[in-house]
Amino acid sequence: MEGTQRSNIKIGAEVAVVQKHHQRSGELTEGVVKRILTKSATHPHGIKVMLEDGIVGRVKEIL
Repeated sequence: MEGTQRSNIKIGAEVAVVQKHHQRSGELTEGVVKRILTKSATHPHGIKVMLEDGIVGRVKEIL
């Protein structure tokens, strides 16, 4: 599933996100969604979420 649709992402879902400082390298961080930060239904670069460990990033993959 794509991380650009807010409806695909649920709290507690396991996802891979790219953090702001890793956007150039594309390095992904895996974790569990704690909060969904993007209010709009879609975002071309991925929905911004906060993971349970406090990391904020845009969803690239839903695992």
